[in-house]
Amino acid sequence: MCWSATTDLVAGTAVAGVGVACVARVRRVRDLPLAALPLLLGAHQIVESVVWESRGGSGPATLAWAVIALPLLAVWVPAGTLCAAPPHARRRLGLLLTVGVATAATLAYGLATGPVTAEIRGHTVGYTFGLPHTPLLIAGYLVATVGSLLLSGDRRLLVLGVLVAVGAAACWALWRLEFVSTWCALAAVCSVALLRWIHTRPVSMARAGRPAAQH
Repeated sequence: MCWSATTDLVAGTAVAGVGVACVARVRRVRDLPLAALPLLLGAHQIVESVVWESRGGSGPATLAWAVIALPLLAVWVPAGTLCAAPPHARRRLGLLLTVGVATAATLAYGLATGPVTAEIRGHTVGYTFGLPHTPLLIAGYLVATVGSLLLSGDRRLLVLGVLVAVGAAACWALWRLEFVSTWCALAAVCSVALLRWIHTRPVSMARAGRPAAQH
């Protein structure tokens, strides 16, 4: 994230708090993975505060940050969206999850075999990965994560997807070398919208799967 280790630590703690609130309000087990996303993103920002304190480099915090940012989120977001989605959207989301898994596998291999370094660049952190076919991997990553939100079949998740997509474009235009860091920070902040999504899930959805006689 931008500015400093303190900013990352404060933001990460706040976003993780939102994640706790999201999980506490879950009414359906199927919503739990997506509701827990702010917890993961908050922890992610806290890890980056350690990267700041370490002045970058290639230590454990840098690798942990990269694992969360790249392969883990590439699977977590489409999988969580698939779980929470209405039945009519699940087939297309299954395809996006397949894209996410394939992308994550390639990213994980690249992180395991190539260098992963962080560099403090003014008020941002830039990450360098030894990844092959970078444009293709970025495309697969964004299709799996942002695409799953846009095609979720849920209006509020669609809004979240639009916010994250616009943020991705802005981060790429303004901070190309620091794109992953700034976009992940924006995604963490945007995850506050998930609290609203959990809060407005209809009670009837919480009863899905119960015998019809109980409705």
